[in-house]
Amino acid sequence: MAIVVAMIGATLVLWVLWEGFETIVLPRRVTRRFRLTRLFYRRTWLPWAKMVSSFVPARGQETWLSVFGPLSLFLLMSIWVGGLITGFALLHWSIGSALLTRDGGAGFFTDLYLSGTTFFTLGLGDVVPRSAMACLLVVIESGMGFAFLALVIGYLPALNQSFARREVSISLLDARAGSPPTASEMLYRHGHERGMEALRELLHEWERWSAEFLEGHLSYPILAYFRSQHDNQSWLAALTAILDTCALVMAGLEGTCGRQAELTFAIARHAVVDLSLVFGTKPREPKPERFSPEKLAELRVRLAGSGMKLREGEAVDRKLTELRRLYEPYVHALATYFRVSIPPWVAAEKWVDNWQATIWGRPAARKVARKREKGEHF
Repeated sequence: MAIVVAMIGATLVLWVLWEGFETIVLPRRVTRRFRLTRLFYRRTWLPWAKMVSSFVPARGQETWLSVFGPLSLFLLMSIWVGGLITGFALLHWSIGSALLTRDGGAGFFTDLYLSGTTFFTLGLGDVVPRSAMACLLVVIESGMGFAFLALVIGYLPALNQSFARREVSISLLDARAGSPPTASEMLYRHGHERGMEALRELLHEWERWSAEFLEGHLSYPILAYFRSQHDNQSWLAALTAILDTCALVMAGLEGTCGRQAELTFAIARHAVVDLSLVFGTKPREPKPERFSPEKLAELRVRLAGSGMKLREGEAVDRKLTELRRLYEPYVHALATYFRVSIPPWVAAEKWVDNWQATIWGRPAARKVARKREKGEHF
């Protein structure tokens, strides 16, 4: 029996250590089928999202959904800590609970208490090991406690920095593509003199952003659960708007940066597809369709107002449809999973950007700002 318990304890300790290594230290996607971390997020996010949608008013749902990312990180670390403490307690029990206590008692709960005080390096001295093997276990566990604390201290700032870098580019889209960002606004606002050069630079920046996003979120998928500061912004909405814009340019927008759009489209779609694989979101067509023929006609009128022209004809429409099918099913599946909204192709009329909305402005702006405060802006 002692041998079996020792094997269980050692397996638990090694399993938790390997999970922590893959999650925190290993800078690449893990393809192993069964992982505690993956199981934890798949079994907690969907119930959390369903609970929020069922019991929280619409105005506060985004706030509660945004809590999940940081909170889940602490819950996951608590599970790791509990696993390590329990594993070492089982090892102490398997060698006969070789401990000295003030009252002379012994048992598994005493082993568990020693393991907990050792991991957190409390040094109370009311329970001490009395054999060489027990002393060795105490030394190893106390070292792991220090190492775990060091990893947490280094891991949390790295996550926050990665999140901040991601959000800077998303926030910059506010003035360039609207709130939420749309392809129609992005192209319309670059219809000025030298606008095409500015659009080329923007797509080039988002080509690099998409690559950095892909690498960061494959290594640390938990970042995908961290939501943006504004309710009408998200990493998925920004990525979708960029893909929509690239698709329009590639399909037949005259006088634009076609080659850069192809490069940005490729890496942005790569990011969407790989994230779908990581989170197990099977692609599915959006219903109702995002881009109807009526919306396409409206988009052509909108672009014509800025001096741009989207070519007409069956070939252009067919190419645009083919490009959309390359990413829209993945985007729709991710949006359903993460409970975020996909931006439309054409921006709504009389919509105010985030930077324009304030409750201390003019009456019209105050009206929009109050609406945003109810769940759109903050």
